[in-house]
Amino acid sequence: MSTSNDPPVRSVRRAPDPERRSRVGLALVGLVIVALGLVGRFALPGAAGDVAGGLLYAALVYVVVAMVVPRASGTRIALVALAVVLGVELLQLTGVPAAIGEAFPPARLVLGTTFVVSDLVIGAVGVALMATTDAVLARPRGSR
Repeated sequence: MSTSNDPPVRSVRRAPDPERRSRVGLALVGLVIVALGLVGRFALPGAAGDVAGGLLYAALVYVVVAMVVPRASGTRIALVALAVVLGVELLQLTGVPAAIGEAFPPARLVLGTTFVVSDLVIGAVGVALMATTDAVLARPRGSR
């Protein structure tokens, strides 16, 4: 029973969890990154295409890791993404990615074929840019 002296009932909103990511949102971001990467791969000449592709590849790895563990901290996601990006690049020293690329050409887009030292830096920068973007987007709207 309610009397006229009872205070009005107010809904309580929880503050958004900055470490909670939407898998659907991440999937959409991933699709945009893949589209940009494919356009860049085939439209940008030489070094520009290589750098853009490396940055977008690293950003996509970050997004995939975030999709797998959407509640993980941005730092943890970045560290795992960085390990994957650097690991794939170092794996190219073995020739395994090149052999896989020979057998299945689309694998070249994922594994690459040739080790290039600058790709280590480009990958780290790509992960850092995506982690920064993730952190900015995770902030409550009033603090941006």
